[in-house]
Amino acid sequence: MPLVNMKELLAKSDAGFAVGAFNVSDMEMAMGAIKAAEELKAPLILQIAEGRLRYSPLELLGPVMIAAARKCTMPTAVHLDHGRTLETVRLALSLGFTSVMFDGSHYPLAENIERTREIVTMAEKFGASVEGEIGSIGGAEGDMASADIQVTSVAEAKRFAEETKVDALAVAIGTAHGNYKETPHLRIDRLKEIHGALDTPLVLHGGTGLTPEDFQNCLENGITKINIATASYDNSAAKIKAVHKAKPNANYFDFSDAICVGTYENVKKHMEIFGLKGKAGLYN
Repeated sequence: MPLVNMKELLAKSDAGFAVGAFNVSDMEMAMGAIKAAEELKAPLILQIAEGRLRYSPLELLGPVMIAAARKCTMPTAVHLDHGRTLETVRLALSLGFTSVMFDGSHYPLAENIERTREIVTMAEKFGASVEGEIGSIGGAEGDMASADIQVTSVAEAKRFAEETKVDALAVAIGTAHGNYKETPHLRIDRLKEIHGALDTPLVLHGGTGLTPEDFQNCLENGITKINIATASYDNSAAKIKAVHKAKPNANYFDFSDAICVGTYENVKKHMEIFGLKGKAGLYN
């Protein structure tokens, strides 16, 4: 199936569901995510964060992700998550990614807008969509430095969306990357305000550790894309450990299968929570 643009996937998500964007770092994780999408008849976003590229070089993993997405019979986008540099974004686009995120949230607002607009102009030449970010989502993404949570303001979100024309906007409402050290307190009130102030699809980062009720509350109040990374890595690691414990003489391929199963289980679980079962039919 031809790759789809992330913008196309998010355009349908006001129908009571949010599209899941799942980070992968190798072929096995990509295979596991696609197995879940095929089984549930669900749309899918495969993504890799720039902070993980030390382990999974984009020029190697990118073509694998694109080939996997093309093999999938469900509508699938391939997305660069948390792109920090122009060079990485350009490489992703040249490889055929249908969507990129530029994370300029660590810059002052005016500079974030200026840099994001440059990415939007570049992506348009490739027919790709762009996700931006405003506010600070806590924790750390891959090897990137940890950040404190800075809740997105309505006025700045409105200005950013209007001046950059991004296709999706990641907002900070109290979530954090990685595993939570304490119970997150989501600012659903702020999410409602932002959703009411602009038409741009909104993205939730830091999904690992949230409850099904948290997710439902978010998608009912404007979230159209939800990122999941750490939960897939954790479940895959747990499967590897379980294989080693049950089979001390396990070989490489036993562990390869474990990674695939670990990702499949986690992606399937979250797709069901996000209301994605059977939603691929909306894109025919």
